[in-house]
Amino acid sequence: MRRDVFQAIADPTRRAIIGLLASQSLNLNAVADHFPVSRPAISKHIKILTECGLIHVRKEGRERYCQANLHQLQQVSAWIEQYRKFWETKLDALESFLKEQNLKPSS
Repeated sequence: MRRDVFQAIADPTRRAIIGLLASQSLNLNAVADHFPVSRPAISKHIKILTECGLIHVRKEGRERYCQANLHQLQQVSAWIEQYRKFWETKLDALESFLKEQNLKPSS
């Protein structure tokens, strides 16, 4: 089954892993050291992040290094943007309505 970016960011641990790797490439042990869960649990999270393209794992000797692939988050950004525009329009209309109501004398 192919996973998508939305499945990946649904979990707080995976979001934290993305945040950790956004600024630096780390090996699996270094990633696992940042979390209070087992290394196998972190490996499962890394696998999901890799399947959806948010993490790239490269092998250097015996080590596996994880690197964030943040351009995949553009899917999330595009999805959120449509709702931002929707709410911006609604809030602008509400602001206009409230200003109009304040300008009218009360009966």
